[in-house]
Amino acid sequence: MPGEIVEVYRAPLRGGERDPREVVETYRQRDSREVVESYRRPVPVRRASPAGNAALRSVKRRGAFRGRRAGLYKFLICVAVLAGLAAGARAMDWFYYDWYQDEWWPGEAVHETETAEITIPGWPVDQGAGLSVSRDQGEPLTAQEVYCLLNPAVVTVQCATGEGISVGTGVIFSEDGYIITNHHVVRGGSECYVTLDTGRTMEVCFVAGDEDSDLAVLKVPPRELRLLPDEALPCASFGDSEKLVVGDPVYAIGAPRRLRGTLTNGIISAIDRDVEVEGRTMTLLQTNAALNSGNSGGPLISESGQVVGINVAKYMSDWNRDSVEGLGFAIPSAQLERIVNDLLKWGEVQPEPRLGIWVLTDEDGLLVDSVDPDTAAAAAGVRPGDYIIAAQGREVRTNQDLFRVRRTLYVGDRLELTLRRGDRVLEVTLELDEAAD
Repeated sequence: MPGEIVEVYRAPLRGGERDPREVVETYRQRDSREVVESYRRPVPVRRASPAGNAALRSVKRRGAFRGRRAGLYKFLICVAVLAGLAAGARAMDWFYYDWYQDEWWPGEAVHETETAEITIPGWPVDQGAGLSVSRDQGEPLTAQEVYCLLNPAVVTVQCATGEGISVGTGVIFSEDGYIITNHHVVRGGSECYVTLDTGRTMEVCFVAGDEDSDLAVLKVPPRELRLLPDEALPCASFGDSEKLVVGDPVYAIGAPRRLRGTLTNGIISAIDRDVEVEGRTMTLLQTNAALNSGNSGGPLISESGQVVGINVAKYMSDWNRDSVEGLGFAIPSAQLERIVNDLLKWGEVQPEPRLGIWVLTDEDGLLVDSVDPDTAAAAAGVRPGDYIIAAQGREVRTNQDLFRVRRTLYVGDRLELTLRRGDRVLEVTLELDEAAD
């Protein structure tokens, strides 16, 4: 090839003769900076006297014995150490709430940032903004179509804290710049910026957040929007997580390890998975889509390109974070709708109403096991042994069905229940005048 030089040099031995076993090769490409060299040389053979050979064999035998004994000691020590490490790893295998120690640079522990105050410049609530969840699923899309549709509405969130920089992901849900992310991404923050898929970085304001649900809302201020060509942002559409079934394909987009715009895929592994997180139980979607540090607050996306969850947690080992795979969790969109709209309207999540009913699920449906006295259910005449057929006109078969209806109600609302009592079907109305604990 032009510009390619290969040189072969065989070093002479005594008497000017060349040893064919000894070769020195040099290869140079056009770029003079790249040089690859290899050198092969035969090992010289020395002659020894018989006495010397015997002495050498004796030394070798003593050295081999000592080497074997030392090797045995080392092997036993290694086995003991590995056994200890394995036991420690099993003892330290926990469900980690997201990936705090990776995100909170330079790796501060969770408890040191749990109660940190958010001092990011604020944005007022009750400005007419809202999050809507579509009940129509839409047509399936390819992975490429999902990415092209959703990635422009996904941002990387970077928040300055007293401990360093917290990095997560957010989802734009309105053209005027409202963004959902996880509360722990902005916890303790004093300044917050988001980066679009185009690379543009904008300062954002803090609207409100709820630590129990681990959700927060941010807002791009008008001064930043005016710098955009259309003074508007691309936004994601949200779909109904209640329509998901185990096995449905899903995607995640985020900034794992600060790699912005990373797409991963998987399936829904479980629905309504109750997971205890920091002493409270969260009901989450489980997925095997790869989630890592930086995916916090990012979207879990259905095959029709709708956001059906906000990624919040993964299962990992404290000893070896790479030892557990495919156990990620997301907040269902069915919960997002109420929580986010409460934050936008009041700046805090309003309590759900208390029904006063304890239920069980059996082969015949949702059975009322007991009714608390002096509650809305008791006042409406609900009795143990009744079966709840419908709530607000929606069929219910499990306690999760009833909880979904309750999430749409507030203290002061009325709940219409359809009951089956023996051979009769009854309609009762609960006056919800008390908040749930």
